[in-house]
Amino acid sequence: MTLYLIRRLFQALLVMLAMSVIVFVGVYAIGDPVEILISPDADQAERARAVAALGLDLPLWEQYLVFLRRALQGDLGRSFVYNEPALKLILQRMPATLELAVSATVLAILVGLPLGLYAGLRPDSVGAKTIMATSILGFSLPTFWVGLMLIMVFAVQLGWLPSTGRGDTLELLGIRWSFLTADGRAHLVMPALNLALFKISLVIRLTRAGVREAMLMDYVKFARAKGLSPSRVTFVHVFKNILIPVVTVTGLEFGSTIAFSVVTESIFAWPGMGKLIIDSINVLDRPVIVAYLMIIVFMFIIINLVVDLTYSMLDPRVRLESKTT
Repeated sequence: MTLYLIRRLFQALLVMLAMSVIVFVGVYAIGDPVEILISPDADQAERARAVAALGLDLPLWEQYLVFLRRALQGDLGRSFVYNEPALKLILQRMPATLELAVSATVLAILVGLPLGLYAGLRPDSVGAKTIMATSILGFSLPTFWVGLMLIMVFAVQLGWLPSTGRGDTLELLGIRWSFLTADGRAHLVMPALNLALFKISLVIRLTRAGVREAMLMDYVKFARAKGLSPSRVTFVHVFKNILIPVVTVTGLEFGSTIAFSVVTESIFAWPGMGKLIIDSINVLDRPVIVAYLMIIVFMFIIINLVVDLTYSMLDPRVRLESKTT
C-alpha cells in the first residue's frame, strides 16, 4: 500500500507539472488582458507601466518560470481585476461549488440506485420500461434549457422556489453553508436538481446493467438454490457486487460535476467557482483562470486516488500493490 501511494503521488506530480505547462501556455497565448483592463485613452507610457506591473513584459517562458516558482510556494498569482491572490478568490468560492456538487451527487445516488435496482430486477415491467425511457431525457436535454425551465415553472409560475442566489447561510467550521438554513436549502434545490439530472440517468443505467449481469452469475444462482430470501440475494449478493462500477463512475463524475458546474452556476447565479471563472474569462483575468484550472486538475487527481482506494474496501480481491497505473 505504501509503495502504491508513493507511486501515485509521483505520478500526480508529473501530471500536475505537465498540466501546468499546457494550461499556462494555452491561457497566456489567447487574447491580451491589457486591451480590456486599461482605458483606451491611456498613452503608451501608461500602457507600458501597466504591462510591466502585470508581469506581461517578460517572455512567455520566463513568465512560466516565475509562475512555477511562486506556485511551489503556494502562490498561484494575483488577480488582475480584484488585485487579490487568485487562490484566495477561488477558495472563497469553493464551498459553494462543493456544496452544489455534493448535493447533486447525493441526489443522483439516492434516486438513481433504487430506480436502477428496480429496473434491473423487473426489466419487463411497465415501471422499469418507464424508468429507462425517462432516463434518456437526462442524457438528451441540455443543462441550460433544463435550468431555464425549472426557473420558469417552479420560480416564476408556481412561486415555490427562489430563482437565483444562494440564500441565507450559517457558519460551520469557519465556512458558511446554505444547506444549514431553510432559505438556503430552498435556493439549493433547483441548481442541485439541474446538475444531478445527467448523473441520475447515468447511475440508473449503470445499476440496471450491473443487476442484469449479476443475476446471471453462478453465485447468485447458488444463493437462490440455498433458499435465501429474494431480499437477501438482492442486497447481499447482487447489490454489493454492482457497487464497484457505480462507485467508480460516480467518483469520476463528481470531479466533472465540480469542473462543469459552470453552466448551472451561471443560470442560477450561484456564487461558486464556476461563476467566478466565467467572469474571469470575460475580462481575461489570467491568474484566476490558471489557478482555477490547476485546482480542478488537482481535485481530479485526488478523486481518482480516493476511488482506487475505495476498490479495496468494496472488493478485497482488488490488490492495489499489483496495479501498474
